[in-house]
Amino acid sequence: MEVIVPFSTDRPKSRLSDVLSPDERSEFARAMLDDVLDAVAAAGGEPLVLATDAVDVDRPVTVDERPLTDAVNAALDARLGAEGRSDDTPEPVAVAMSDLALATPVALGRLFEAGRDADVAMAPGRGGGTNAFVASHPEFRVDYHGASYLDHREIASDVGAAFVAVDSHRLGADVDEPADLAEVLIHGEGRSAAWLREAGFVLDASDGRVAVVRE
Repeated sequence: MEVIVPFSTDRPKSRLSDVLSPDERSEFARAMLDDVLDAVAAAGGEPLVLATDAVDVDRPVTVDERPLTDAVNAALDARLGAEGRSDDTPEPVAVAMSDLALATPVALGRLFEAGRDADVAMAPGRGGGTNAFVASHPEFRVDYHGASYLDHREIASDVGAAFVAVDSHRLGADVDEPADLAEVLIHGEGRSAAWLREAGFVLDASDGRVAVVRE
């Protein structure tokens, strides 16, 4: 199964600017991307990076400077639309965000399996966003903004696509805010967690609450 991994090279992870410098945000974003690509491959997927600019990775890269919704829909058009298929049953295609630092092959494998049985299988984010999905319905398209999971569920219903939600802590935990770094330090097993530790980030529970501090 082809798995599209969107990745922004322009000011990545800007909401981490209070704790990371621009160069550090780029390095951390790249560590998360590598973690996701490794997990996808280990789960049997074929990762393709959909980047806003050229990026040096040992995986296929497609550059599309358009906003996320437009870029992903163009990719879906090419694979699920009339020009991208030779019959009425297109092969499923997956999309997984590049900041899923906790993603594992097992978690992704569950999503892929669900996507083989349903027209759209989706892993919602903790805040109602859309972190990863598999789609095979030729008319399903995305609209990323706000609580996009609810929008995507409605879009699937509108086009008559069988929809299933995949509840996964590891796929539901994307990394956007400084508070999200705690999840990576607690549960992360790859480059992202190692990068944070090497940068001096640790967990602190001295006041009874778990927080991330930099030594």
